[in-house]
Amino acid sequence: MDRNPSPPLPSPDQDEEEGAGGDCIGSTVYSKHWLFGVLSGLIQIVSPESTKSSSDDEEQQMELDEEMENEICRVWDMSMDEDVALFLQEFNAPDIFMGVLAKSKCPRLREICVGILGNMACFQEICVSISSDKNLGQVLVHCLYDSDPPTLLETSRLLLTCLSQTEVASVWVERIREYPAIYDSICFIMSSSTNVDLLVKVGEVVDKLFDLDEKLMLEWIRNGVVQPLDPPQEDSEEQPVFKIVPCVLEAAKQVRSENPEGLDVYMHILQLLTTVDDGIQAIDLPLIDSLIRVLQNMEHCQKKPENSADSNTDETKNSDLTQDDFHLKILKDISCEFLSNIFQVLTKETVAQGLKEGQLSKEKFSCAFQNLLPFYSPVIEDFLRILHEVDKTLADDLEKSFPSLKAQT
Repeated sequence: MDRNPSPPLPSPDQDEEEGAGGDCIGSTVYSKHWLFGVLSGLIQIVSPESTKSSSDDEEQQMELDEEMENEICRVWDMSMDEDVALFLQEFNAPDIFMGVLAKSKCPRLREICVGILGNMACFQEICVSISSDKNLGQVLVHCLYDSDPPTLLETSRLLLTCLSQTEVASVWVERIREYPAIYDSICFIMSSSTNVDLLVKVGEVVDKLFDLDEKLMLEWIRNGVVQPLDPPQEDSEEQPVFKIVPCVLEAAKQVRSENPEGLDVYMHILQLLTTVDDGIQAIDLPLIDSLIRVLQNMEHCQKKPENSADSNTDETKNSDLTQDDFHLKILKDISCEFLSNIFQVLTKETVAQGLKEGQLSKEKFSCAFQNLLPFYSPVIEDFLRILHEVDKTLADDLEKSFPSLKAQT
């Protein structure tokens, strides 16, 4: 995407009237008067008079005038310069942008305003000022509830910039903790977005949050359901239940082919999750479910030749089956070893949760035991002791189905 054109330079007449460089911002050649004009135009957009409109004007409010878009995009480019960023700060531009974000329905305008703030936050003095403004901070975290991917991308970029500043990182962690519905919004993005750039940036935010604050990470692991910030409408659909691990895995699957570096971010998130017991348990349940399904599918594959109506097999077919059996055995051995390792670290709480959510069941236990016995008998026996404390009836039924276990326990 081409960069936006440079903003107009001060005219020779202006230089003569105001002295050499009098209209320039700092050591740049950017015009103060021109910038004042653009910011004044933004103020007009969100003034009470312009926001009082009928429903017929709502569609128009969603769009940005082409000339205004070009000018504000120039400011966006200019704001990467420290002198311009400091001048914007001095002119209270963050307050203007806050007004736009609070009142404007135009996605493009919202995206640009957050983008400018993100550029300004790259400079420590301004980052501290933006971070200490509670009202602006509240407006910015609310941008994570936006449905516009470009605005979400710029919001995530701004948050990552602030979280990377040691002096203000804790302010943003606490601010995010104050709004638990942010968890839902981030999980929704990770689980449903196909925008790889957005997924990578959101992943970087989550990675930074978990790295900075283990307490927040534990809250997000444990909180499967979060109430939305605003009360739901009467005709609204039931809120989905998000779990952090499946959402992270879904995002990793989406970015893996297009952005290897983005995949590294999500792998690091998973690594951080495994630094706490709750994180290990959260990862274990989805893995158990997946491994047991692998074993179930293998059983199905192995039964197919026996039930086949075609009994005319030649040497080539026999050779192919032998080769297939060899690979299936390797897959089974790896799956069983992995499954046995997970069974050894399961807690009562995790087993109870898995049974409640359907990730564990009598059918799945039976499949697992059938494949794990007799080589992993000690593991199964220890697990049954835990299961007895969670669901004695289920444990007794499994022992009846596998008499060798009852004899040994």
